[in-house]
Amino acid sequence: MCRMHLFAATLVVVSAAGCGGEDSLEDATCPPNGTTLTYASFGRPFLDAHCQSCHASGARERNGAPSGYTFDSPADVQRLRSRIFVRAAGDNVSMPPGPDDPPAADRARLAEWLACGAP
Repeated sequence: MCRMHLFAATLVVVSAAGCGGEDSLEDATCPPNGTTLTYASFGRPFLDAHCQSCHASGARERNGAPSGYTFDSPADVQRLRSRIFVRAAGDNVSMPPGPDDPPAADRARLAEWLACGAP
C-alpha cells in the first residue's frame, strides 16, 4: 500500500473511533442543572446488580477482575470513576460480560451519574 493510501486509511479509522458518543469520562458532561442521581438512589443499586458479583472485595469468584478494582464504597467508586465509565457507561459495553447486561437506559444514567461526580 502506498504511503498516501496508508495515511488515508489510518485517518478514516481514527476518525471513526472518535464518533458516536462519550468514549471517556473527559468526553462526558453533567447536565446543566446537575443530576438527581446519587450513590444511594442509583450508584449502589446499579453496582450491586451489575458489578459486585465480581468487583466486591468479598466476592467468592472474581472471574478475573483485578483485586484493585473493588467497588465497595463511594470512595472506591470515586477512585475508579474514569475506569468504570470507559468499561460500562453510555455506549461503552465491555462490562459486565455476559447475557445480563444493563439496559441502555441504565448505562446512560450511569454515564450521567459518573459525569456529575458520582454524588
